[in-house]
Amino acid sequence: MCLGIPGQIVEIADTERKLAIVEVMGVRRQVNVACILKDEPIESLIGAWSLIHVGFAMSRINEEEAALTLDILRQLGEAQEEVEAMRASERMLAS
Repeated sequence: MCLGIPGQIVEIADTERKLAIVEVMGVRRQVNVACILKDEPIESLIGAWSLIHVGFAMSRINEEEAALTLDILRQLGEAQEEVEAMRASERMLAS
């Protein structure tokens, strides 16, 4: 099953490559934001919520939709597996 998990864009990592840092349930990860970037400065995405899937911000969502989605995923136990995979990836990059 493909899972898009809500994440909030907290900083811009690389303007040219359209990379941003998103936070998903306390875990930060670099993602490509080209799919959600319109005719606006990339910096305008800071604070925005998006559905994240395999390193890409796939679509923008509002904060309420993000909270509801995260709550449902927690209830289903789906989010935990995705967050654990992100944490493992983060640990590998740090070492």
